[in-house]
Amino acid sequence: MTKKKVSISKRKIKVALVGCGRIIQNHIKSLILHNSESEIVAICDENLDNLKKTRDFIEEQFLEANLSTTKLSLFSDYAELISSKKKLNIDLIVLATPSGLHASQTIIAAKAGINVCTEKPMATKWEDGIEMVDACEKSGVKLFVVKQNRFNATLKLVKKQIEDGRFGRLSLVTTNVFWQRPQTYYDQDKWRGTLDMDGGALMNQASHYVDLLDWLIGPVESLSASVSTISRNIEAEDTAAIQLKWCNGALGTMAVTMLTYPKNLEGSMTILGEKGTVKIGGLAVNKIQNWEFADYSKDDDLIEKVSYDTTSVYGFGHSLYYKNMLASLNGEDVSICDGNEGLKSLELIIAAYISSRKGKKVDLPLQI
Repeated sequence: MTKKKVSISKRKIKVALVGCGRIIQNHIKSLILHNSESEIVAICDENLDNLKKTRDFIEEQFLEANLSTTKLSLFSDYAELISSKKKLNIDLIVLATPSGLHASQTIIAAKAGINVCTEKPMATKWEDGIEMVDACEKSGVKLFVVKQNRFNATLKLVKKQIEDGRFGRLSLVTTNVFWQRPQTYYDQDKWRGTLDMDGGALMNQASHYVDLLDWLIGPVESLSASVSTISRNIEAEDTAAIQLKWCNGALGTMAVTMLTYPKNLEGSMTILGEKGTVKIGGLAVNKIQNWEFADYSKDDDLIEKVSYDTTSVYGFGHSLYYKNMLASLNGEDVSICDGNEGLKSLELIIAAYISSRKGKKVDLPLQI
């Protein structure tokens, strides 16, 4: 039986962070920006050195923001953290752990009555993603999947043009993710590049761009894909190519590689329609590089304003993602990317893997 989700109001949302890798800093900075609505009460990682470094980083960030730090509990065991739910009054657990752990950790938190936010991808297996959504629904807690690119000003402006019909019928969409991940990146941890715990170029590095295929363009009717491990000593793929057909009739391609020499080159998306052509490029779809429409709109004057510079493939969407997520938890807004939305990109990635393995087109939705 599904429980009714309860909103948190009239107090700060208490957050526990799990996993102290490099992406956790984006979460910490976002939470400090929203300090009036949230409070970090605990961090958890089995690596004690990473745990202490993250604690120090949190304290440094609070000092820089001229904010007083609150008592922070440290855990090296996830089960112990969960058992401290009532003591710490934990409302939300943020999972920045290896992707293969997300499902089990989400289900454990849900059964304890804790809302969950998981980094991308939400899981490495389709059935795991389904179980995560079901567990949270049954427990009456909310599940959020981080898709911060949805908050990029460039992409929001392009989405508005699609919704307003300015492109007319879409004909072709191309998405390119040309990045560099050296072998030393994968050698940092044993789980990196493994199929069960991490996934490859599609599942891990390019999953935000896979999300855009559905979020911007619409549901996909079918796809054909090839994935390959060309140059990295890993289980998963370092390169992938996908051919897509959307339900709206548009055709498209997605090309992904982690072998770009000598560094990250671009994360781009080009959308071609009867009455419009747009290319969003840069390192992380952060710059509008081409913008042509048959008819004028005041949105055309916003191109330079929404484009921005970045040296990070993560972009700057985490803080806006947190603003939406916290508002959803306190009942003031609807989540932009909940568990069901997270399933959409996972489904496309799993379909691409099935297509590559079987050497044939795969229709969607998946029948597995």
